Amino acid sequence: MKVKNSIVQLLRPLLQPFIAILIGLITGAVAISIVGEPVLASYKEMWNGAFGNFYFFTSTLARATPIMLVGLGVALAFRAGVFNLGAEGQMVLGAVSAALAGVYLPGSGIGKILLVLLVGIIAGGLWSLLAGWLEAKFKVQLLISTLLLNYIAVLFASYLVSDPFQDKTGSAALAQTVMLDQSVWLPKLFQGMSVHWGFVIAVAAALIMYVVFRATSAGYEVKMLGFNPFFASYGGVDKMKVMLTSMFISGALSGLAGTVEVLGTQYRFVDGALTGPGLAWTGLMATLLANSHPIGTAITSIFLAAIETGAMGMERNTQVPLEVSSIIQSVLILFISAKITFKWWKRKSKAGGSHGTF
Repeated sequence: MKVKNSIVQLLRPLLQPFIAILIGLITGAVAISIVGEPVLASYKEMWNGAFGNFYFFTSTLARATPIMLVGLGVALAFRAGVFNLGAEGQMVLGAVSAALAGVYLPGSGIGKILLVLLVGIIAGGLWSLLAGWLEAKFKVQLLISTLLLNYIAVLFASYLVSDPFQDKTGSAALAQTVMLDQSVWLPKLFQGMSVHWGFVIAVAAALIMYVVFRATSAGYEVKMLGFNPFFASYGGVDKMKVMLTSMFISGALSGLAGTVEVLGTQYRFVDGALTGPGLAWTGLMATLLANSHPIGTAITSIFLAAIETGAMGMERNTQVPLEVSSIIQSVLILFISAKITFKWWKRKSKAGGSHGTF
């Protein structure tokens, strides 16, 4: 009975993502029908494009890696009751910092890889911590500051690789750093495949977060602060300390997401390569779908990555355009918005009812 209850407790957070995914796929089926293509055959091509063979499967995992790390960072912040919407800027700043460290710091091998990873983690964490400090010191709303800091980070990184640190060795003169030495590249998990050790790091981060939230006092403090800040303060939780720590770790995970993309996929920082695909906002969607559950976030990250990689395969082999994946994701966003709105309405109605009977 205890084992059964544990399984139910583990699977319960995945129920809402499953319902949202089902609604998204049904809406996608309607769009495919409008195009005039058979739904099941089109979805089969989407499945094949994401998981059809080992190469496509590993490509999906590689795509999911930065999404998962960003999603976990945002999940931690949301669990603590703080709105960190600056994951994109934290990811980009971590990536460009790691790329420059990889180019200019001395050394090679595993020691330098770890040092570069640390640089990216610290850069993303400090950028996020800046927003937390502005909240603590000057009462600047995190929702506003994190969004605005995105623009500063992205444009600053663009400046760095467009002028002082631009790779001028080629004739194209693209906005990018020079190529990193191969000794700093993250090893691939499988020879000839795109998935690298960053995916292992992301899965490990999800498992660690799950254990921390379930079995440690620090995880309990974070959950209590997010659930009821007044009760947490009454119980002795240092609200400011937990908020600042959560913001730093949240940004650090986003910075790590950008760093593993640089070290494992691009091997240099390329302007727009991280912002163009919308990795940070997909990570936010994964978190909201999973209700900030670490394991759920990992699973929904892989699913959202599969939609993107699978849609490419579907477009190659059918007449269904790539935009079908955007339609499915848009429906997921609507589902999330409806869920948040319903929770807010329910909480407001409950508060109003309590006030009326007082």
